[in-house]
Amino acid sequence: MGRQGWIAALVVAVTLWFFVSIEPVLAPFFISMVLAYLGDPLADRLEARGLSRRLAVTVVFLLLTLVLSLTLLLVLPVAGRQIGQLIESLPAIFNWVQMTVLPKVQEFTGLDLSTDFDQLRQAVVANWKETSTFAASLLAQVSRSGLALVAWLGNLALIPVVTFYLLLDWDVMVAKLRGSLPRQWEPSVSRLAAECDEVLAAFLRGQLMVMLCLGVIYAVGLTLLGVRFGLLIGLLSGLASIVPYLGVIVGISVAGLVAFFQFDDWLMLLAVLSVFGFGQLVESTVLQPKLLGDKIGLHPVAVIFAVLAGGQLFGFTGVLLALPVASMVMVVLRYLHEKYKDSTLYDAKRGGGSGHEPADQRPRETPDEESP
Repeated sequence: MGRQGWIAALVVAVTLWFFVSIEPVLAPFFISMVLAYLGDPLADRLEARGLSRRLAVTVVFLLLTLVLSLTLLLVLPVAGRQIGQLIESLPAIFNWVQMTVLPKVQEFTGLDLSTDFDQLRQAVVANWKETSTFAASLLAQVSRSGLALVAWLGNLALIPVVTFYLLLDWDVMVAKLRGSLPRQWEPSVSRLAAECDEVLAAFLRGQLMVMLCLGVIYAVGLTLLGVRFGLLIGLLSGLASIVPYLGVIVGISVAGLVAFFQFDDWLMLLAVLSVFGFGQLVESTVLQPKLLGDKIGLHPVAVIFAVLAGGQLFGFTGVLLALPVASMVMVVLRYLHEKYKDSTLYDAKRGGGSGHEPADQRPRETPDEESP
């Protein structure tokens, strides 16, 4: 690695260290960057239709605000009520499993799981009780600290302000960043940036839309069937769809158990299967081809590993960032693989050979050149 390479590596290392050091204040800026990235294509289209950049950004900003506000107002109250109902139903669910399911398991397998199940029930109920009081405890803690409350409200208020200004100057910042690159690196970096942008667009604007559509299909279908907690199960299944086939597996398992416990009818299980089957049909024939295609290009095993690794390293934020980061890493790895295939390390003939030719390929002496 030459001197310039070492300088670039040092700059990257210092930049990473800096961002890790200020991680507590990055959340509003990260959220604003995601919102600005999502809104920039629409602002560009409006600008191409004759609107000024400021007016186009204002329209996009108002649309984002309206969508987020309606989502919070419509979903959160219903989800909150269903979470409360689920907590109240936990004792009855555990009793049913203990009285009905465990005896059947012991009858067919000979395993007595009652003791382990009692411990599991006690642990889950205790955690649910802690979870139900967590929000109140957090709010009380924040209220007792005026500085923490001010900081929390300040971070929340920063998001719309930073989003607006990032949207306003997004194209200018990208152009300045490209112009500041070393000229010998600019073509390669621009190519990688374009591929990463395509992958990120597929994920943020594609995969998230697929998850949202599947969540709506599952939630509406289960609610129409009368399954309790249909909204929660649908949203959970949609979120789990970030990993291929995980959403439908989780949804069928949870919704099937709830439907059978609620109705005690095997036909309801078929109805639940039809809801998730319809969702999978829509995903494979409409959502995936229209919104994603083959742009992300991650193997399901790589998706699972990326999500687990991100969660292990950075918690919930790591889970959210796992697939976008993994997709960009795959773009860089494909680029490095192409460079490797074009290098002399892979094929010495590309560099003119090493000068040591195999014996069978050396020119043979003619009879006239042979010594007597």
